[in-house]
Amino acid sequence: MGQNKLTKLLEIFQLEQIEHDIFRGVSYDLGFPALFGGQVLGQALMAASLTVAPERQAHSMHAYFLRPGDANAPIVYLVTRTRDGRSFTTRHVRAIQHGQPIFDMSASFHVHEENFEHQDPMPEGLPEPESLKNLQELYGSNAQLPDYVREQMMRERPVEMRPVNVLEKLNPEPQEPVKYVWFRAAGTVPDDPRLHQAVLAYASDFELLGTTMLPHGVSFVQKDIQAASLDHALWIHRPFRVDEWLLYRMTSSNMYNSRGLAHGQIYNRAGQLVASVAQEGLVRRLSAGKKRGR
Repeated sequence: MGQNKLTKLLEIFQLEQIEHDIFRGVSYDLGFPALFGGQVLGQALMAASLTVAPERQAHSMHAYFLRPGDANAPIVYLVTRTRDGRSFTTRHVRAIQHGQPIFDMSASFHVHEENFEHQDPMPEGLPEPESLKNLQELYGSNAQLPDYVREQMMRERPVEMRPVNVLEKLNPEPQEPVKYVWFRAAGTVPDDPRLHQAVLAYASDFELLGTTMLPHGVSFVQKDIQAASLDHALWIHRPFRVDEWLLYRMTSSNMYNSRGLAHGQIYNRAGQLVASVAQEGLVRRLSAGKKRGR
């Protein structure tokens, strides 16, 4: 399940070079009604990577979502070569649609070095992914869900997700802002580290903002809740394969002034911390008649 969507996802990372350091990306329906922020993250990271020597791998990216994207229009990525140092390379990327910037990112690349090493340990005692159900199995047969929610949950997706703590969508109870999800690409990804990093950037936008809503008993599917990612930071610590199971641990440290802050740690099955994530997002309850917008 999801192999066809994964093929489409990998295709959108095959960017067209239209000028020196200028690339164009297309969009496909990957299971979301609008342009998914993770797609822009992954494409922007790939655009930056295409201007960097292959022995230098991305280790961090810091991005802002400036405007909602149009899923029916191509995206142009403008790459600026900020710095090429002895060990580090820095790139700046702007994503343009309809003549306006929708996304802005800085990314850094680093040669491999053997040196000091430590990490936060992987959480213990969690069920293995093989024992868990995916989103389609969890929500597809839930007759209490409205048709529009069930249809969204049943869409074929390029990344398979298996939640450890299953959450009520329509009427959630307030709970601690901690969430665990196993995920992997829904098929084999070619042996190109840039592709694995792009798919990880794509997947790192899943579920994260929803963690900030847990203490408040609200969710994305409630029609009076507006939520949108404002920024996103990703640090890649170690090599990994995104077509093997990865554990995403998500927490939230703060919600104030309609902005929630979430943190993520991504581990492989060997217990290695392969990436860390942070994101601030807009979360607000809309009063009657109030329009959505930033």
